[in-house]
Amino acid sequence: MSEPEIDALVFDVLGTLVDEPAGIRAGIRELDPSLDHDRIEQLVQLWQQHVDREQRRIVDGSTPFRTSDTLDREAARLVADAAGVDDSSAVATLALSGRRLPPWPDTVAGLARLAERFPLIGLSNASRTALLGLNAHAGLRWHQALSAEDAQTYKPDPAVYRLAVTVSGRPPQRLLMVAAHAWDLRAAQGQGLRTAYVARPVGDPPTSSDQFDLYAADLADLADQLGKV
Repeated sequence: MSEPEIDALVFDVLGTLVDEPAGIRAGIRELDPSLDHDRIEQLVQLWQQHVDREQRRIVDGSTPFRTSDTLDREAARLVADAAGVDDSSAVATLALSGRRLPPWPDTVAGLARLAERFPLIGLSNASRTALLGLNAHAGLRWHQALSAEDAQTYKPDPAVYRLAVTVSGRPPQRLLMVAAHAWDLRAAQGQGLRTAYVARPVGDPPTSSDQFDLYAADLADLADQLGKV
């Protein structure tokens, strides 16, 4: 990859830059401090399965678009019911867990370093409102943050990736999509973007058939590699 080929970096947010399960886990623990580790993990999985399933249904057109805020409220209600908690105020607080996600240890410094050389675009399935909150909570630095809400669908729908292409004003092949989810990168590839996989404990690892442009251990490693091209 030669330097002129990349004009901007496009980052997935949830899972790639922030630890989404950790934030939901903390919200569930606050909902009911008596829950043990295994039960909390089951409830985190219940939350994520609901959101993933509903986003897929929206992408395939089987149900109308609903923002991530609505999906989080639905997930919070499911979790509270499963935990035996019937407190509307507590459920409302739990639903906001998706905006209180901790950054990975390398995220803030890595973004700052990369921002010295490239425009940074966040591209998230989080709603506009949720994205504002989680960016502020995690201290994420952007030149532009885009929500899938603007496309009225979710990744991996091609319309979401086109948001970044349109905003950048550059050909897709001059954008580098950075994510910890191989499915996300495959969809970006389908729209002509270059791709960089960053390993995270909660990501979707590449398979042997994936061929991404870069593979990085973290954002510091990514910055090092981009500094050499």
